[in-house]
Amino acid sequence: MDTPKPLNRDMGVDIGAYFDYASSSPVDPRVVEKMLPYMTHKIGNPASVHSWSRDTKMAVEEAREKILSFVGGIRGGEEEGYLVFTASPTESNNLVIKGVARKNRKKGKHIVFSAIEHWSVYTPIKALMKEGFEATKVPVNSDGFVDPSDVESAIRDDTVLVTIMTANNEIGTVQPIKEIGEICRERGVLFHTDATSALGKMGFNVTDMNVDLATLPSNEIYGPKGIAALYIRKGVRPEPIIHGGGQEFGLRSGTENVPGIVGMAGAVEILEREMDEEVRRLGGLRDILIDGLLGNIPGSALNGAREPRLPNNVNVRFPFVEGEAIVLGLDMYGVAAASGSACSSKTLEPSHVLTAIGLPHEVAHGSLQLTLGRWTKKEHVEHVLEVLPGVVRRLQAMSPLTPPGWIKEHWGKKNQNRR
Repeated sequence: MDTPKPLNRDMGVDIGAYFDYASSSPVDPRVVEKMLPYMTHKIGNPASVHSWSRDTKMAVEEAREKILSFVGGIRGGEEEGYLVFTASPTESNNLVIKGVARKNRKKGKHIVFSAIEHWSVYTPIKALMKEGFEATKVPVNSDGFVDPSDVESAIRDDTVLVTIMTANNEIGTVQPIKEIGEICRERGVLFHTDATSALGKMGFNVTDMNVDLATLPSNEIYGPKGIAALYIRKGVRPEPIIHGGGQEFGLRSGTENVPGIVGMAGAVEILEREMDEEVRRLGGLRDILIDGLLGNIPGSALNGAREPRLPNNVNVRFPFVEGEAIVLGLDMYGVAAASGSACSSKTLEPSHVLTAIGLPHEVAHGSLQLTLGRWTKKEHVEHVLEVLPGVVRRLQAMSPLTPPGWIKEHWGKKNQNRR
């Protein structure tokens, strides 16, 4: 593949004070450039035999090797596993959970998962339980961490799969995946991790982490939507959930999304060159934001541990206010934020992640999620630190939950004129 040009942060992308990268990220212009030929004149179906198709088939296989190598699926020239392209991380998670469980139903019908998994893990497990499968939900502590010993205790003789996300999409906590993988390997149980929020934000190597299956994203690493991948260790074969012409090793039928696959590989190629610097930069901005919010908004507290934490994640709670109201207040100042996972924003229930770490419903409802990305600048962070205290203070002043005299006591005169 051609080497992408270095990033100019003003190059074709100006999204302002956008702090909702966890729900959707822009496609890097350098990725778009690599995709365009496969949307216009490189149009052959990889399954055909003419020259147009040979070009696209070669592009798909080069992309597969690039991504597989990036996550440690190739070691010493030998492939440790293989890569299946899907349409989304949600589809990858469904393929793992339903496919592995159904394939191994004669061995057992038990699955282990954590209390803070994404809904695309929760929901297929619920569906399997209607088919007679059983599941054990492992708790997390107040910082959002899974204890590997709890996973070990949950594994039974009939356990066929353990699934623990690499890092949480809401509170950013990074799990001890390597230790959990070691336990699963010793017990002879397949181990899956959803790396959707982690890829590109931290080192991730499926071999070093003892991972059998891993969900890999595209949009979250500035590639296109509509494409994702699933890493599968050699010798492991889930039962397919989409049947048809037998593409993708017979595990995911349907004509390959060649532009998307090329785009995802292009995004990975950029990460190979720029990830370390980007992680340092984002971590610095994250810390400025956390310190500024906790130091200037009375009663505020960080959700999840300070470390280890994804370098782009800030999740803070404020007393006596609703997260949705804060999001709307910030929107008036040109700031995009979130109050929880975008995949569950249609429900009025508090985040299951925040309740899992022990927050009461009324406290969890007062949380705000700010996620940074490739085009976040220090001036954007400073803008949030300028306007957010005023938004919170006004909402607290209007809230019937705020105790009498609390505003005057905690905010003081110096903060009364904040925007």
